[in-house]
Amino acid sequence: MPRAHRSRRLAADAGLLVAAGAFALPLAWVVLSALDPHADLRVKAPDGLTLGNFDAILTPDITLTPLRNSLILCGGATALTVVCAALAAYPLSRFRSRLNRPFLLTILFATSLPITAIMVPVYALFVRVNLIDTLQGTILFFAASQLPFAIWLMKNFMDGVPKELEEAAWTDGASSLQSLVRIVLPLMGPGVAVVTVFSFVMMWGNFFVPFMLLLTPDQLPASVSINEFFGNRGMVAYGQLAAFSVVYSTPVILLYVLVARRLGGGFALGGAVKG
Repeated sequence: MPRAHRSRRLAADAGLLVAAGAFALPLAWVVLSALDPHADLRVKAPDGLTLGNFDAILTPDITLTPLRNSLILCGGATALTVVCAALAAYPLSRFRSRLNRPFLLTILFATSLPITAIMVPVYALFVRVNLIDTLQGTILFFAASQLPFAIWLMKNFMDGVPKELEEAAWTDGASSLQSLVRIVLPLMGPGVAVVTVFSFVMMWGNFFVPFMLLLTPDQLPASVSINEFFGNRGMVAYGQLAAFSVVYSTPVILLYVLVARRLGGGFALGGAVKG
């Protein structure tokens, strides 16, 4: 191997190791501090192992109620987003129209809008229609904010499913909705999984939207209640904060594990289309 090529490869490997270390250090701090009875901001081996930090935060007020609210908000909004994205992407993928390109460009533009720029008029609108401080109103806005990019992703995945399979189903008397549900969506399982995981993760970590739209403390999700660890009490309980972060991250990790096989798979056409 030429020396110049070896040097470039070593430099690239070193850069990747530095980037990996930058990501790994915060994760290491969370795991180690959650088990450390004397945790601080340093990444260090625990001064003994304890589950006391988890015992302190696993209460209805601190963790269980906010976590339940997060699951309701993000789970409901993700389901609504996936369903609406599939219904919107289907005609864009299957039917040709002069409006398709302008609509897709509008969707692409909508994905670049900063959500903070529209929260003031959204807040005023929600006050007028009595949706402020309601979980269902926040679910609707979460879904609406994620829908543009979800449609874009879903349409691109849907383009990979051969239309001939649907045409055969139409010949047998199936409707467009039946072919979408029974043929297209099962075959684009990886695409549906990607949209589901992406939408859920983006909503799960969103602080600003529920902070603006939800006022009652009992309705706040975990992404907002974590702010209570930095309250007016002065000192931050870093061990409890780390333990809360571990519990807070668990649903996202479980969701990824559940759909990992679908994310790694391809379209299960299996010879259904023959030349």
